[in-house]
Amino acid sequence: MNTIVAPGNTVTMSSREIAELCNKEHKNVKRDIQKVLTELNLDALSFERIYLDDSNRRQTEYFLPRDLTETLLTGYSIPLRHRVVTRLRELENAVPTAGSIPTSLPEALRLAADQAEQNQQLQKVIQDQAPQVRALATLTFTHGSICITDAAKHIGMRPRELFSWLKNNRWIYRRSSGANWSAFQSRLSAGLLEHKLVILNKDKEEESMKVVEHVLVTRKGLTVLAQSVKIGRASCRERVS
Repeated sequence: MNTIVAPGNTVTMSSREIAELCNKEHKNVKRDIQKVLTELNLDALSFERIYLDDSNRRQTEYFLPRDLTETLLTGYSIPLRHRVVTRLRELENAVPTAGSIPTSLPEALRLAADQAEQNQQLQKVIQDQAPQVRALATLTFTHGSICITDAAKHIGMRPRELFSWLKNNRWIYRRSSGANWSAFQSRLSAGLLEHKLVILNKDKEEESMKVVEHVLVTRKGLTVLAQSVKIGRASCRERVS
């Protein structure tokens, strides 16, 4: 689109776009513009711009405001005038109006208050999304599953809080008192958690070695956890308020 918004939100249309809309050669449209400007005693150079054509050569074009564009169109057919005027209206509707700029102190204060409120809302969104962002950032550097303690760090929770959350939300459980944590089968099947066998006391005698099962959080599970914990915290805040 060869259109410029001049100071004061004045829409101008280029001679190239006029030529395209009217199915005319650009050189002929430029000739017509030069004739109009000459008869109105206007300096053509003030409307002239330089652009590079497809062969990277410097060429001239003109940018006309609405009044001069319509003056130029008086010599064209009605369908062509209608096509260009319609395009001008589209361009003008796309330009912010001066009404959005405060013209008095009360309006300026109202605008400042609105912007402050929008900033507060944006900060709240950023805070709410922080756990998920941290989790996604972790995925960038995580090549496999991680333990629950590390997962807690990445989503901004204390490990004890996350273990409690996973237990209460049926992600993990203990088969008996004092036993290691195990993952619910539904979480394993969904690819959120996985089990890993760990050998303890490797450096000691074979009789002292012990194989235990640890629960790990997968890359997918970390993302789901970040979102689920965020929703859970939001619900708690609503109940408190």
